Amino acid sequence: MNRPIPLLLVLIAIAFTLSLLAGRVWLDFGTTPNAMVILAELRLPRAVLALIVGGGLGAAGAAMQGFLRNPLADPGLFGIAPMAALGAVASFWFGYSASAWLLPLFSLVGAGVGMALLALIAGRTGGIALFTLAGLMIASLAGTLTSLAISMAPNAFAMSEIVTWLMGALTDRSWREVWIAAPLTLVGIACLTMTGRGLDALILGDAAARSLGMRPAVVQAWLIAGIGLTVGSGVAVAGIVGFVGLIVPHLVRPFTDRRPSSLIVPSALAGALLVLVADSAVRVLPFVTELRLGIALSLIGAPFFLWLLLRMRRGLA
Repeated sequence: MNRPIPLLLVLIAIAFTLSLLAGRVWLDFGTTPNAMVILAELRLPRAVLALIVGGGLGAAGAAMQGFLRNPLADPGLFGIAPMAALGAVASFWFGYSASAWLLPLFSLVGAGVGMALLALIAGRTGGIALFTLAGLMIASLAGTLTSLAISMAPNAFAMSEIVTWLMGALTDRSWREVWIAAPLTLVGIACLTMTGRGLDALILGDAAARSLGMRPAVVQAWLIAGIGLTVGSGVAVAGIVGFVGLIVPHLVRPFTDRRPSSLIVPSALAGALLVLVADSAVRVLPFVTELRLGIALSLIGAPFFLWLLLRMRRGLA
């Protein structure tokens, strides 16, 4: 049941076109100097990267909520995003971020370490509770080490670069970041779609899912790989961009049959649309400096999270 997909594709096409024109300087090919250069080298790669990062986070959020059967689950919960951020922070700390390729490489290595730790701790037969606790432990460890790196930064410049990068943004990104993130995100989304049947079976409970042939270890392996690739590549090129994976599954779920398998692709498209629109908005807001994308999405996501909590509380009353 893919009713929202055609509408989302139309909205993405409209938003993508507008994002190429939007900015501190609105492009007018008749009067704007170097309009084609601005379009091809600045606006176009940034818009494409917004679609890639948002798509990966949206798909990861839908798969995670289906696996945990928790509507409040977010891709940062499993510790892969914090570990990817820790890897990037290490590149700043040791001065390797000056190289164009080392920052994303460190971030991807951090995500890979997080994936390995999650698989090692949860084990082949670990249940959902152990899987979640392992992710929380890894996220807590990564957050502590990141704070330690900031507090012991070798100089003020490194500290400023770390803090700024952790806020998340697509500013000054180029086609290089697109070529890094695109293949990894697409492979990650493909891995997440492989969990669809298993996630659908989990709706009936663990015992019923196993009786239907669902193999928990296989589903966990595809899930770890998918989340690691989508979230890790997004963090590698854009920093921490939160709440996308929490918000978009709720927005598209009413337009699907509510099965986790039918939610992954629409959530990817909705996530791409959300990040694209948010990034376009931060470019046109009349601030002295451009508002960081991660901050803008947090300003949207935090009230949305509160609304979800209040709605769940009313449902339990």
